[in-house]
Amino acid sequence: MNTPRFDAAAHARAMREQGFWRDTTYDDFLMRTVAATPDKLAVVAYRTDREGTQEFTYRAFADLVARVAASLRGLGVGPGDIVALQVPNWWEFVVTVLAANRIGAVVNPLMPIFRERELSYMLGFAQAKVLVVPRLFRGFDHEAMARELQPGLPQLRHVIVIDGQGDNSFDKMLLSGTDRLAPSQPPLLAPDAMAVMMFTSGTTGSPKGVMHSTNTLVANSHSLAERFGLTADDVLLACSPLGHMTGYAAVLNLSLSIGATMVLQDIWEVKRGVTIMADEGVTYSAASTPFLSDIVETVAAGAPRPQRLRSFLCGGAPIPPVLIERAARELGLTVCSLFGMTESLSCTLTEPSRAHDKSATTDGRALEGVGLKVVDNEGKECPRGTTGRLLTSGAQMFLGYFKRPDIETFDDEGWFDTGDLAYMDDEGYLRINGRTKDVLIRGGENVPVVEIEALLYQHPGVAVAALVGYPDARLGERGCAFVTLRPGASLTLAQLQAYMAQCKVAKTYWPERLEILQDMPRTPAGKIQKFKLREMAAGEQK
Repeated sequence: MNTPRFDAAAHARAMREQGFWRDTTYDDFLMRTVAATPDKLAVVAYRTDREGTQEFTYRAFADLVARVAASLRGLGVGPGDIVALQVPNWWEFVVTVLAANRIGAVVNPLMPIFRERELSYMLGFAQAKVLVVPRLFRGFDHEAMARELQPGLPQLRHVIVIDGQGDNSFDKMLLSGTDRLAPSQPPLLAPDAMAVMMFTSGTTGSPKGVMHSTNTLVANSHSLAERFGLTADDVLLACSPLGHMTGYAAVLNLSLSIGATMVLQDIWEVKRGVTIMADEGVTYSAASTPFLSDIVETVAAGAPRPQRLRSFLCGGAPIPPVLIERAARELGLTVCSLFGMTESLSCTLTEPSRAHDKSATTDGRALEGVGLKVVDNEGKECPRGTTGRLLTSGAQMFLGYFKRPDIETFDDEGWFDTGDLAYMDDEGYLRINGRTKDVLIRGGENVPVVEIEALLYQHPGVAVAALVGYPDARLGERGCAFVTLRPGASLTLAQLQAYMAQCKVAKTYWPERLEILQDMPRTPAGKIQKFKLREMAAGEQK
């Protein structure tokens, strides 16, 4: 008997019929803004290694895209080819993304932190034809690394170097020609085709290439703009890396879709970031909880307050309630919690009107076009308030994993298992409650990992916290808290357990070990690698 398979064609028809897939490209958005407001600022780029800014109107920016598109085509790049970008938050990143998609090529953003081991695998697996890198970034010679890798990558025909001194420099290879390539109709990159391939962060093993189309990305842009009430009058700051979906989808794509001004900061240095926000009139940004904490603390210490900053998309970790309250009180800033993945983009978001009472206790409610379902191990939907496996579906879902048709990504109804545990409250707001692979079961009792971590974050001495299980012969597992401390703070296990008692936490849930680290092991995107913490905890028991 054949197992039913997910019908991608039927899904595409449904998304169009429901208005979530619009068959509109980011090139369309760019040209519409050029026609309406050609002299409006499109990009303001800050670089840590330079004074001042580089600024481009929409007219000038569109001309750069046309020049780079023509040059890429002249290099033999065409539909379906992979253009890899290991570039910081520089204007060249944004131009190359639009130019590559204009000629039908696929963009593969790569985090600047990657080195030979990661890059050789990713570039080889993707069979990238072009790699764009900076000559130097944060003191590292990216050009030298790319040159060393190229002989072992037969598909990699061109390494293009921003600030390069030779014939392969970005300026000489992509900006020295006189040809311009205008958008074609219909576009060379079909709205349903792969437009970007982004590798997962690899918290549990080898990274996989996540494929998204223009339609899935535009669905995400539209839903975020609607939920936040963003318009062309907004100014968006990209301080999270553009090589990660937070920066790529929730800032770059979003800004282009609404015709706003995009401000780029290449290295997150909080004092400079807050000054940029104030000077440029930034109204919106998207980043993880530590960025928000940095901003609040720095303004409290005397940095200029960003007067126009009103919306902050925050995801990746629980947001301490005290931080949300301080952001509102001291900055007039609305912090909206989000749950998303590289595979699903933005699944949930707390609307600004409910941020005060929902952002600290939930991860928001489903965005338009997104389906959510919490199920038990048999696949039956759980009652409200009951923790189960989180499934999602809808307009923003990825196309699958690159060159991995063997991985069953969706069930026959189009549901994707996120690997997260969650529950919904009576109003339909979601709360992530752990990972299916991060479950801590002590003596047959499931420990609410996320809730305990949220309490750890609220401890005045704790800067970063994570709770993992370690093997125990009698109970199966016990809990180990890994923390990094705030400057000048100290903490013992006895003090931590006393704090748990003050918080009226059941003793079964208390951490039974405490490990203090200088830094947490993280992915290049900043996610804590819990599998490494579990290895550390288990190793200490041997």
